[in-house]
Amino acid sequence: MAQGSMKRQRQDAESGGNERNSWWLRLLVWREKHIPEKTFVVMLALIVGIAAGLAAVLLKTLIGLIAGFLTSRFNIEQGNLLYLVFPAIGILLASMYVYYVAREPISHGVTRVLYALALKKSRLKIHNMYSSLIASSVTIGFGGSVGAEGPIVFTGAAIGSNLGQAFRLTPQTLAMLVACGAAAGIAGIFKAPIAGMLFTVEVLMLDLTAGAAIPLITASVAGATVAYVFTGYNVEFFFSQSEPFFASRIPFVLLLGVFCGFVSLYFITLIDRIEGRFKRLRNRWVRFAVGGITLSILIFLMPPLYGEGYDGITRLINGDVTGIFNNSLFYAYRDNTFAVLLFLFALGAFKVFATAATNGGGGVGGTFAPSLFVGVMTGVFFAYLFNHLGFIDPDMPLSIKNFALMGMAGVMAGVMHAPLMAIFLTAEMTGGYELFLPLLIVSASSYAICRIFTPYGIYSRRLAKRGELLTHQKDRSVLTLLKMDSVIEKDFSIVHPEMSLKDVVDIIAQSHRNLFPVTDDDGLLIGVVQLDDIRNIMFRPDLYRRMNVNRFMAVPPAKIVVGTPMEKVMKIFDDTGAWNLPVVDEDGHYVGFVSKSKIFNSYRQVLKHYTYD
Repeated sequence: MAQGSMKRQRQDAESGGNERNSWWLRLLVWREKHIPEKTFVVMLALIVGIAAGLAAVLLKTLIGLIAGFLTSRFNIEQGNLLYLVFPAIGILLASMYVYYVAREPISHGVTRVLYALALKKSRLKIHNMYSSLIASSVTIGFGGSVGAEGPIVFTGAAIGSNLGQAFRLTPQTLAMLVACGAAAGIAGIFKAPIAGMLFTVEVLMLDLTAGAAIPLITASVAGATVAYVFTGYNVEFFFSQSEPFFASRIPFVLLLGVFCGFVSLYFITLIDRIEGRFKRLRNRWVRFAVGGITLSILIFLMPPLYGEGYDGITRLINGDVTGIFNNSLFYAYRDNTFAVLLFLFALGAFKVFATAATNGGGGVGGTFAPSLFVGVMTGVFFAYLFNHLGFIDPDMPLSIKNFALMGMAGVMAGVMHAPLMAIFLTAEMTGGYELFLPLLIVSASSYAICRIFTPYGIYSRRLAKRGELLTHQKDRSVLTLLKMDSVIEKDFSIVHPEMSLKDVVDIIAQSHRNLFPVTDDDGLLIGVVQLDDIRNIMFRPDLYRRMNVNRFMAVPPAKIVVGTPMEKVMKIFDDTGAWNLPVVDEDGHYVGFVSKSKIFNSYRQVLKHYTYD
C-alpha cells in the first residue's frame, strides 16, 4: 500500500510538472504569435531594469545595516581594536558561503560576465542572481576593502540571462538582456543611467547598434528610477562646487591626468600580481589567514580602507581632509601638513593591497569602488602637495574638492579603460557637471597614458591572459569565439608515398575533393597532392605504374597545429596566400584540413549569432 501511494504521488507530481510545462509552452507560443520580438525585448529590459535596481538598493541597504551595526559605537579619536577582527570574520563568512553553498567562484563579477558573453552564450546560473548579493554584503559590511559594483553587475546580468533563458530567447538576445542587467545594476547603485549604458559599451564591449540602444536605455533608466524611489532624489556623493575652475588650471589638470595614468597602471598591475600570489596558495585556509590578517592590520592602521571607503570619498570631495583621520591611531596628527600628505599617499597606495587581500583571502567584491577611492586620494594628494610646495599663489590654491573629483575620473578611466564612462559617472553621481571640461581632459590623458603600457583594462586583463577575451575589434572578437575544432574538415582521402598514379586516380574518382594528404605508415604528414598539379598526367595510362606519389606530391606552404588561436591561423593564411592548409597534432600526425572559405562561413555565422540588431 505504501509503495502504491508513493507511486501515485510521483505520477501526480510528474503530471503537475507536465501541466506546468504545457502551460508555459502555450504562453511562449502565444507570445511569439502576438508580441513582436523587438517589442518583447524592450518589455523584458524594463523588467530586468526594475529587478536589477531593486537588487542594487537591497545590496546597498544590507551593506549599510551591517557596517552601521558593527561600527556605530567606534571612538573617532583613537584606534579601535575591533578593526582587527571584523574584516577577517567577513572574509571567513563569505568564503564559507561560496565554498559550501554557491560551490563555485563568484568574485570578479564583471570578468565573469565578460566570460559568459564570450564563451558561454550569455548563460549564467540561477544562483548568480542572489549569491553575489549575499556574499558581497557580508564581505563589505564587515570591512572587506572591495566594491559592490562588480557583484551588482553580476547579479543584474544573471537576472537578464535567466529571464531570457526562461523565454527560450536566442544567444544574441540573451547577450542583450545580460547587458541590460549590467547597465541597470550600475545605474541603480550609482543613480547614473548614462554611465550604466556607457559601461556596457566600454567595459562589456557591446556594440551599441540602433536595435540595442532602446533596451539599454529602458533598463538603465528603470534601474536608476528604482534607486531614486527608494533612496531619494539625491546624488550618490554630495558635491557642491564652491570654487570655480579657471582656464589657468588646465596645465595642472593635464599633469594630474598623466599622474592618474601611472597610478592606474600601478593599480592594475599590482592587483593582478598580488591575486596571482594568492592563487598559488593551494590551501584555502592559508589563503584566508594571509588575506584576513593583511586586511585587518591595514584597516586598523588606516580605517578609511574599511569597506567601500565611501565615507572618506564624501569627506574629501567636500574639502574635509582632516576627516580621514577619524577612528585612527593618528587622529592627533590631523592638522600636520606632512602627516596629511603621508596619510593620503598611504591610503591610495595600500588600498590596492587591501582589495587584493580581500578577494585573495576568499571575500567577494569588485574593484570598481577601490578605483574611485584611489582616484580621490590621488587628486587630493596632488592638489595638497602643489599647494604646499610654494608653486601656487596662496591666495588662489588648487581646489581640493575639484581635484578630488578629477582624480576620481582619471583613475577610473585608466583602470577600466573607459574614459567616457568615467566622465559621465563622475558627473552623474556627484552632480559636478560644471567640471565637465577638466573631467574630460584628465580622463582622456589618464586613459592615453595607461593605454601605452597595457592594452587591457582591469576586467579584460584576466581573460586576455587566458586568450578568452571578447575585444572591441569586431574581427578579433569573432575570431576569439571561433575554435579550431569547429572548422577542421576531415573528409579527405589519404594517400601514401609508395602509391602509384593509378591508385591515386582510382581514389580521385571516388572523392569529391581536389586535395589529398600524403602520410607515412605512422600517420605523419609528409606532403599533399593537388588535383591541378597532376591533371596533365592523370589521363596518361602509360604513366600509371611508372609514377609514384612521392614523385608528384608537394610540401604544403605551412602546417597548422591543433589548438592554434584562430587569429594566428588567419595570419598564416595571409602570409602564405593559401586557401587550404593541413592540420597536424603536436607530433606532426595528420588531423585534417582547414580552409579559408570554411573560416569565413563560420565567421559570418558567429557574427550573426552574437550581434543584436
